[in-house]
Amino acid sequence: MDVLIHLFVGLHIIGIAALLGGFLTQMKAMGQGTARFVPAMLHGALTMLVTGVILVGLNQADDQSVDNIKIGVKLALLIVILGLVYVKRDEDKADKSLFGLVGLLTMANVFIAVLWT
Repeated sequence: MDVLIHLFVGLHIIGIAALLGGFLTQMKAMGQGTARFVPAMLHGALTMLVTGVILVGLNQADDQSVDNIKIGVKLALLIVILGLVYVKRDEDKADKSLFGLVGLLTMANVFIAVLWT
């Protein structure tokens, strides 16, 4: 079971990398007002959602404790991120504030995962 959990943790990190990497590659364009939500951001957010749900299930099946409040906060942030990226994905330019919010929420999600113990 540990190997399976570690596999999905790795996939979850790949999802975070795609979402955050997509954001970071658009930072210069954000300064110019031409940033857009790239497909990597949508795919990363979806990967995070699917692997996160699987990880919660695997940890509960392995009789490990799961902090449901922490998971709920992370899920709420991810749903907001996913909603914004999905709705605005076809626009040529993203509003600076919405684009910045996605980056901020993504980084908040990472720090919640790491620092909330």
